[in-house]
Amino acid sequence: MMANGRLRKMVLAAVTVLAVSGCAKEGALDVSSGVGVSVTRSGCPAVAVPNHTGDITIFNPATSTDASAIDVVANITNVRSTCNSEGPRIYTEATFDVYASRTRPNGARTVTIPYYSTVVQGGTAVVAKRVSNVTLQFADGAYRATASGKAGSYVDASAARLPEDVIDRLTRKRKPGDPDAALDPLADPTIKAAVARASFELLIGFQLTPAQLQYNATR
Repeated sequence: MMANGRLRKMVLAAVTVLAVSGCAKEGALDVSSGVGVSVTRSGCPAVAVPNHTGDITIFNPATSTDASAIDVVANITNVRSTCNSEGPRIYTEATFDVYASRTRPNGARTVTIPYYSTVVQGGTAVVAKRVSNVTLQFADGAYRATASGKAGSYVDASAARLPEDVIDRLTRKRKPGDPDAALDPLADPTIKAAVARASFELLIGFQLTPAQLQYNATR
């Protein structure tokens, strides 16, 4: 886990979805129901890269943050995911690319960068975390290098399933003129909390030091 609790909370609170699992269908206009947009929910976790952890800047010397000291810059891109929601456990696998550049191209060089994958429930509760490495190989004379990474997660299907009474509240068709026709079921704190508990995310990012995270957040 990140050494600085405050910075960790900032990351989890500022999630930018760069790639979302293809398991859930997009919202579609439901003409017959009279309630507007109908959304199909899936138990598959959304896959995302939190703000400020999708890129890393390595300095030389490490104690400097001057532009002249920038050694290697890398970023996570092309996040893709697949999900198998059959059975008692939902398995999600995400792949991504890392693009990197260096300021001095002399000599072949290997750069290893750690990255994390975290399963988050309800937007804030970390239920699992794993740290892995991605290795970049710079050829002699090359400014750029690329590599690929992978992350996977398991979620209990029962935990990602909404209770029947909550499903009834969310899916009950309402007609114009009904007393609650204009009320959003998610405005009910009980319904909102139940949906949050059943919602999971697979978050991927570079395993930054507190100083690196602070640099990304304030530059």
